[in-house]
Amino acid sequence: MSNLTYSHEVECMCTVAKGPKHDPAPIPEEGKWVNAKQITDISGYTHGVGWCAPQQGACKLSLNVKEGIIQEALVETIGCSGMTHSAAMAAEILPGKTILEALNTDLVCDAINTAMRELFLQIVYGRTQSAFSEGGLIIGAGMEDLGKGARSMVGTMYGTKDKGVRYLEMTEGYCTRMALDENNEVIGYEFVSLGKMTDFIKKGLTPNEAYEKSKGTYGRFDEAVKYIDPRKE
Repeated sequence: MSNLTYSHEVECMCTVAKGPKHDPAPIPEEGKWVNAKQITDISGYTHGVGWCAPQQGACKLSLNVKEGIIQEALVETIGCSGMTHSAAMAAEILPGKTILEALNTDLVCDAINTAMRELFLQIVYGRTQSAFSEGGLIIGAGMEDLGKGARSMVGTMYGTKDKGVRYLEMTEGYCTRMALDENNEVIGYEFVSLGKMTDFIKKGLTPNEAYEKSKGTYGRFDEAVKYIDPRKE
């Protein structure tokens, strides 16, 4: 570096030679041990979770980084309606940036910014999902995380002291009915896979046909003595 300005006291000091060369501790990256010294030394696929200041919403951010450049971004949000629009912008902005650029990118939503911060720490310290995977994960790993229906895995449950629990959304889909036994205890549930239903409609099935074909049950659903709609009963 040139044109550095030193104080008079430092200028007057004699030079003491630097002894051992202390490289940074190696971190695991895609099946290799790397002494990371610059952004281009960083590769890995990992996830981070962030939250906004009032903590009314959260974001799960997944990035696939190759040689310091974000090649793939998956942004999943919950709890805040405005956050989905910020996520749409973030998914467009992030790919192609270095992880340092992304850390200082205005992603509008504070939860997404916080997720980027948490994820950055994991990446630069070698705590990635692909740390010991030779060659890392292919571009497209984020889509594979979502599964066949390319939908986020969401669970939504609600409960009160007097009225008990209500299952609203499971990984399998939208909960339509809960199954209760003779003690009014939950023994199963019925669900509709909204992703499957939409795909069936796109293939030409009527909405009613698609709805029935996309239904499923879990637990001892058929043994119930009572079924309730968790949103109305």
